[in-house]
Amino acid sequence: MVCTPIEKSTDLLPTTSKANSKAGLAPLLLTVVELVRQLMEAQVIRRMEQDCLSESELEQASESLRKLEEQVLNLCHIFEIEPADLNINLGEVGNLLPSPGSYYPGQVGNQPSVLELLDRLLNTGIVVDGEIDLGIVQLNLIHAKLRLVLTSKPS
Repeated sequence: MVCTPIEKSTDLLPTTSKANSKAGLAPLLLTVVELVRQLMEAQVIRRMEQDCLSESELEQASESLRKLEEQVLNLCHIFEIEPADLNINLGEVGNLLPSPGSYYPGQVGNQPSVLELLDRLLNTGIVVDGEIDLGIVQLNLIHAKLRLVLTSKPS
């Protein structure tokens, strides 16, 4: 049996060229930042279309999103990463981010990306409730009760 070293495994890392492999975790972290940026942008678009934002709030949000996008592009330049490569293929689940121009908030796509699914969940709202016990040798040392309400709706 032949084992490949973990550093040669690229299944869970964004697809970047071999020359950029020295960037380490930068492509992964930038992909997560880009996911959050696009998710916030989708929520701004939804609120804009529902007339939930004042003119000044819309201007502030769009300016902030523009600056965040500039910073992502700047970091891509620093780490020699192609911005188009900021994505992760999650196998059967699909891609983390939609291809450019293929998604607009509220419209259903044929093969939704994780971003699209998260956008829909935020728009609808979801409650996650659970308990976790951590321990060793059948001795529970930590017990956590969790209740997470995830929504984009203003409270």
